[in-house]
Amino acid sequence: MEGEKRENQNQAAEEEDQIVNPWEVAAKDGGKIDYDKLIDKFGCQRLDQTLIDRVHRLTGRPPHVFLRRGVFFAHRDFNEILDAYEKGKKFYLYTGRGPSSEALHIGHLVPFMFTKYLQDVFRVPLVIQLTDDEKCMWKNLTVEESQRLARENAKDIIACGFDITRTFIFSDFDYVGGAFYKNMVKVAKCVTLNKVQGIFGFSGEDHIGKISFPPVQAVPSFPSSFPHLFAGKDDLRCLIPCAIDQDPYFRMTRDAAPRIGYHKPSLIESTFFPALQGETGKMSASDPNSAIYVTDSAKVIKSKINKYAFSGGQDSVEKHRQLGANLEVDISVKYLNFFLEDDAELEHIKTEYAAGRMLTGEVKGRLGSVLYEIVERHRAARASVTDEVVDAFMAVRPLPNMFD
Repeated sequence: MEGEKRENQNQAAEEEDQIVNPWEVAAKDGGKIDYDKLIDKFGCQRLDQTLIDRVHRLTGRPPHVFLRRGVFFAHRDFNEILDAYEKGKKFYLYTGRGPSSEALHIGHLVPFMFTKYLQDVFRVPLVIQLTDDEKCMWKNLTVEESQRLARENAKDIIACGFDITRTFIFSDFDYVGGAFYKNMVKVAKCVTLNKVQGIFGFSGEDHIGKISFPPVQAVPSFPSSFPHLFAGKDDLRCLIPCAIDQDPYFRMTRDAAPRIGYHKPSLIESTFFPALQGETGKMSASDPNSAIYVTDSAKVIKSKINKYAFSGGQDSVEKHRQLGANLEVDISVKYLNFFLEDDAELEHIKTEYAAGRMLTGEVKGRLGSVLYEIVERHRAARASVTDEVVDAFMAVRPLPNMFD
C-alpha cells in the first residue's frame, strides 16, 4: 500500500508542473518539457555514449542519427538486451501505434524509422500493435472507424520499409484472444485499482474500458502472447522503442512481469517531436497547422514552415546580423536535428545561424527541402502498399527468417 501511495503522490507532484502520460503532454504555463525531471520521476536511465558506442561495436553499423543526437535519450535495461545479444541470445522488438487519424505526421514516423534501424542492424523479429480498441475508447470513434484507421495507418507503417519476413502487424480488435488474453488476465490480477489510478491518473469519471485497457498494451512484451511466432521461447527478451509518454504502461508491465514468470521488457525512449509553433509538448494530430503530414504537398510544407515554424532569429535583419539566432527555441533547427543526416552540414547551419551570418529564411528553406524529400519518399513507398500487402503483414503466420 505504501508503494501505491507514493505512486499517487509522485503523480500529483508531477502534474503541478508538467503532465506526461500516454494521452496528454503539457508543461506548466506553456513551458518546455523537463526531460531530466521525467527521468527522475519515471525512474528510467539516461542513454549515455557508452551504450551508443556499444551498439556500434556489436552491430558493425554506424549509430542511427536519433542515437547520435539524443532523440532517443533514455532507457530501461537496454544494457541487458546488449548483454544477451553479445552472448548470442536474440530478442524481439515491440512497438505500436494508436490509429486516431487518417494520415501520419512526420513526428509519428520517428519511432518507426528508429525501429526499422534496430530491426535491420540486429536482424530480429518485430511485432507492431495497432491499438484500435484504445482509440475507440479514448477518441469516441466507432469500432468500425477505428478498424478502418488501423488499416490506413498500417499502410504508412509498412511504407517505412519493414522486412515482411521478420514483421507481424496486428490490430487488437482482430488479434486479442487465446494466449494473448490469458496473459492480459495474469497482468490484470497483478494491478490494483489504486495502482492503475496512480500510474495513469484515472478518475471516477472514466469508463471502465479505460481502466481495463493497460494490460492490452502490456502483454505484447511477453513472447507467449504470440504462439505462432515464439512457441517454446518464453525466455526471449523484448525491447520496446517508444516515446517516453508511453513509459507508464511499461512501468506497470515491468512490475508485473517477474510475478508471472517473464523477463521485464527493456525500453529505449525518445523525446517528443515538437509542434511547429514551439517546443511546449509534442505535435498534435488534432491541430493540422502544428504538424507536417506525410500527405502534405511541397507547397503546403513550405507554407507551414514559413508561417508557423517558431523562429529563434531576431526581428530585423540588422539585429539578427548583430546578435544571431537563439538555437534553443528555433524549431527549424530542432527539426533539422531530427532529419538532416549530414552532421557536418547541421553543425555548419548551427554555427552560421547562431552567428547571424545565416538568416531564418535560409534555414527554413533548407528544412523545407529535407522534409519534402522525406515526405515524397514515403508517399512513393506507400503507393505500393496494397490491401493485399497489408493482409500479408497482418496474417497470423510463422516468420521464416526472423532470426536469420
